[in-house]
Amino acid sequence: MKTIANKREVVCSFCAGTGKDPFDLLSDQSICQVCYGRKKFSMIKPIMQCAFCRGSGIYPGQRITCTVCGGKGMVKAPKGTAVKCATCKGSGSAKDSGLPCLACKGKGVITNERNRR
Repeated sequence: MKTIANKREVVCSFCAGTGKDPFDLLSDQSICQVCYGRKKFSMIKPIMQCAFCRGSGIYPGQRITCTVCGGKGMVKAPKGTAVKCATCKGSGSAKDSGLPCLACKGKGVITNERNRR
């Protein structure tokens, strides 16, 4: 991964850097719907691994892109001091529903400022 100013180049998690659709939904020649075949993309720092999909870019138990990170496997880190979300205990998942946690929006962490409200 290459760092440029405040951006970080990240390998696409959804296709694992192949540039191809990992599920061959339309055909075995289909390009990745996240990186559009480029195999990587740039994100503005700071970033962190998506807690909801655990960095895979794939919605847990499905064959679609993660709704939290958009299939990138990485999310923008919250500003300020981040602490583990008490609602989902850092998993990014709402209890028993399989959906992203509403308190942390699937990131698994919240900022201390938000915690005080």
